[in-house]
Amino acid sequence: MADELVLTLPDGAERRVPRGTTPSGVAAAIGPRLASAAIAARVNGAIVEMDRPLTTSGPFQLLTEKDPDALFVLRHSAAHVLATAVRRLFPDAGIGFGPPIEDGFYYDFAVPRPFAPEDLERIEAEMREVVKADYPFVREEVAREEAEQRFAGDPLKLERLAEIGNDEVISIYTDGPFTDLCRGPHVPSTGRLRHFKLLHAAGAYWRGDERRQMLQRIYGTAWFVKQDLDQYLHRLEEARKRDHRVIGKALDLFSIQEDAGPGLIFWHPKGAMLKFQLSRFIEDLILERGYELVYTPHITREELFFRSGHLPYYAENQFPAIAGGAGESENVRYRVKPMNCPMHILIYASQQRSYRDLPLRLAEIANVYRNERSGTLHGMLRVRGLSMDDAHLFLRPDQIEQEIFDLLDLTDLVLRRTFGVEYRLDLATRPEKKLGSDDVWDEAEAALKAALERRGLTYRLDVGGGAFYGPKIDVKFNDAIGREWQGTTIQLDYGLPERFGLEYTGADNKPHRPVMIHRAIYGTLERFIGFLIEHFAGAFPLWLAPEQVRVLPISDAQLDAARRFHESLRAAGVRSHLDGRSETLNYKVRDGEIMKVPYLAVIGAREAEAGTVAVRARGAGKKQDVMAQHEFLNLLTDQIRTRARVP
Repeated sequence: MADELVLTLPDGAERRVPRGTTPSGVAAAIGPRLASAAIAARVNGAIVEMDRPLTTSGPFQLLTEKDPDALFVLRHSAAHVLATAVRRLFPDAGIGFGPPIEDGFYYDFAVPRPFAPEDLERIEAEMREVVKADYPFVREEVAREEAEQRFAGDPLKLERLAEIGNDEVISIYTDGPFTDLCRGPHVPSTGRLRHFKLLHAAGAYWRGDERRQMLQRIYGTAWFVKQDLDQYLHRLEEARKRDHRVIGKALDLFSIQEDAGPGLIFWHPKGAMLKFQLSRFIEDLILERGYELVYTPHITREELFFRSGHLPYYAENQFPAIAGGAGESENVRYRVKPMNCPMHILIYASQQRSYRDLPLRLAEIANVYRNERSGTLHGMLRVRGLSMDDAHLFLRPDQIEQEIFDLLDLTDLVLRRTFGVEYRLDLATRPEKKLGSDDVWDEAEAALKAALERRGLTYRLDVGGGAFYGPKIDVKFNDAIGREWQGTTIQLDYGLPERFGLEYTGADNKPHRPVMIHRAIYGTLERFIGFLIEHFAGAFPLWLAPEQVRVLPISDAQLDAARRFHESLRAAGVRSHLDGRSETLNYKVRDGEIMKVPYLAVIGAREAEAGTVAVRARGAGKKQDVMAQHEFLNLLTDQIRTRARVP
């Protein structure tokens, strides 16, 4: 019957309902418990409100609090409750966008002054009044003229309205006194929002455009279960304590100097030691695995990036061109490099290659520069000057699978076995803007998929997440408090060898086209060290710690003995610091603890006479072990050699 719909439930059962039946009606027919628990419905893959009339047959699922997608619906509604409260307290506030985001929501407002902490307290209290009123979310579909009349006093909404095509539905949602231009969906009523918290306010340019007006963005979070809210707020508090910018300053690791510009890292001696140790670690590993080190210029003629496709595919992330140097035509323009692959390609192409030479693995820990928007910069995690542990592998097609296996093994050695980080894999496929034909992309994606599956590895599909020149395997992992990070990337590229006309002579004495793998194990040293700072809260493993041991004489009488021990540690390759200040022992111990030094080695009169040392391990409180100095040195060298994650 034309007026009857057939809904297929998740268990495969079919339910026939009249056209125009709402999900609420379907839920009520199934049972009262489900009817009261349902938040929204998924119909043919789209999430809709419980009171939306159904017009098509197909898969049908009721979403409850247990469904992850229901959280996005709740948080979208929370944003509207926030806007309702702001409009009550600030009637003239302009209304921007208010979407759900991962772990929360935000809303942008045009107000004459930034929101203060006391404003957020008032707004949150007003939100609770809106929740208490339990206003239903009412959806209307309106003509453009009516929408323009409804939002005549909201220029931001009128701008958004003008972007909606003539063939698109214009929908508005009302909860109590507040009406918003919105596609939805929403929970049935404001009373469903029970556990929420406003977090902070910040400036945000309208539409993310630095040339547009500055709005005030209020961030919040919302959860179905109070325990989940409490746990999330606890994670946020832990994240604040672990903020790499705060710890980096406290431990004197790095700085960002406004005189030089945002997004450019100044590595202080201790931070430089972190970077040096990580660089040496990865270089030692890859040299053992047949890589060769190269170094390439920081700038190059612009034509090289047109040839590689980075212009125009990556133009928005490149710094503007500069005119050629003295003696060159001003028409010759140079760019600082945003990545190393064209440089490594030129090294490959500098001589004839044989199939016996492959794979050729060229590696470089190189500085590259990307013109990230100032609003996106964040400490060491989003910068303009990056140090990449970059490598490009040139190989025959029959070598792809083994190289992928080797890279996965290297990733596991670095992340899991060295840093104790469990990770997962994403297979990122072709983006909308890409180089090469679909046939080439089919071959590249199939090669990565086959390697992962032959290894028996599970992975998630990241549709459209590949680089413009090829698909990739991305490694994602969580830190000590559960936040997700991007790590290793392994990218398979058939396109650039084609664009540069790369060849090798095969066993048949004929020219063949190599394949490239772009790979970075850390990603960038800035981001990876930022991750390590927050993951370990500044308490680095002994092998990595900039200062491994601090030697503390109890008084000036033991200073010479302490200095001899300190020098013996340094002679053995241990990064030791002698604290010879005329301060109390308690003061020096406390300072060593604040600086998160792995071991404090105390030398008093008895230790000086006996050739022993009283050792305090980081995190052990006041407990100390007295041992012979040579035993302590053996302990240190063993832990450094094995890269143990203690103390």
